[in-house]
Amino acid sequence: PSDFFRKGDNVRGVIDSVELKGSKPTILMSRSSPVFLEKLFEQEIPEVFDGLITIKNVVRIPGEKAKVAVDSYDDRIDPVGACVGMKGSRIHGIVRELGNENIDVINFTTNTQLFITRALSPARVTSIKLDEENKRAEVILKPEEVSKAIGRGGHNIRLAGQLTGYEIDVFREGAEEDVELSEFSDEIESWIIEEFNKAGLDTAKSVLELQVSELVRRTDLEEETITDVIRILREEFEE
Repeated sequence: PSDFFRKGDNVRGVIDSVELKGSKPTILMSRSSPVFLEKLFEQEIPEVFDGLITIKNVVRIPGEKAKVAVDSYDDRIDPVGACVGMKGSRIHGIVRELGNENIDVINFTTNTQLFITRALSPARVTSIKLDEENKRAEVILKPEEVSKAIGRGGHNIRLAGQLTGYEIDVFREGAEEDVELSEFSDEIESWIIEEFNKAGLDTAKSVLELQVSELVRRTDLEEETITDVIRILREEFEE
């Protein structure tokens, strides 16, 4: 969405498809495809180009965030370190090419629990319960880690799910003592609750634990609206 080009600009992308329409070929070029990010890694990181580092999976929300799982069959190579470089020097060119898209590079592992834990970074996971048959994972985190796991607009948890192939449900430690925001639907309008949910704030405690300024920063809500919500939650929840 942030791409802007002028006539004559050099534009990099991958050829998504070529179709013949009559006698003329129509070429569709993509910059949002995960394959484009994979090819940028090949161009910018010699170890990927040489096959010393393998890209296992790439998932993206174009222009916002991406997660890349990498692996190496040579124990002497740190695949994440090689891709990122000193102080991010190697990956910087890729980030700039993609309009400052946030890229998380993760060590691939066949240990599902560990892979999900890594995929949810920067959040620190307390424990994970797997339902391998239904490809679901229940993740327990400390309250202050939940918003990190979900990420702005839910990007982090959505990409972690796509990367690992599991549907991830996040739960707070001690959540049984908390109350879901949806329980206050009589007092708080549904669109306001939805805005809090997008920021990973889906219980009364998660909202009350933060300062108003932090809540304004994390959501698209006005300060006055947030103050009203806090007043309602304190009256109902803290009785």
